[in-house]
Amino acid sequence: MTALYLWIALGGALGSVARFALAGWITREWGGGFPWGTVLVNVLGCFVIGFFATLTAPAGRWPVGMAGRQFFMTGVLGGFTTFSSFSLQTLELAQEGAWLRAGGNVAGSLGFCLLAVWLGHIAAVACNSAKGA
Repeated sequence: MTALYLWIALGGALGSVARFALAGWITREWGGGFPWGTVLVNVLGCFVIGFFATLTAPAGRWPVGMAGRQFFMTGVLGGFTTFSSFSLQTLELAQEGAWLRAGGNVAGSLGFCLLAVWLGHIAAVACNSAKGA
């Protein structure tokens, strides 16, 4: 059991570094007036978890054991996605009186992340269907 916690911690560290790098790059490229880095990291994380969860499930194309799934989904993707950052940035926008941007952040994050997790699932279903191909 202790080894699994260490693997999840390692995955979390890797995901956090990846989030920091990608969100920072997006902010430098697109500017900091809206938290695009956080939104896009969350959308990407949702797509990846939808794809990975379906593809590596017991009936998936590439079944992965529980420890591997926990390492990647709980560790890497848990460190990568940034819901706490999203919440703080939304609060800050609201406190600045930027209600439209705060609402846009909430609606965009929720809508795009749900769409991304669904698309990831659909992409993995397509990969699973090609099992015998």
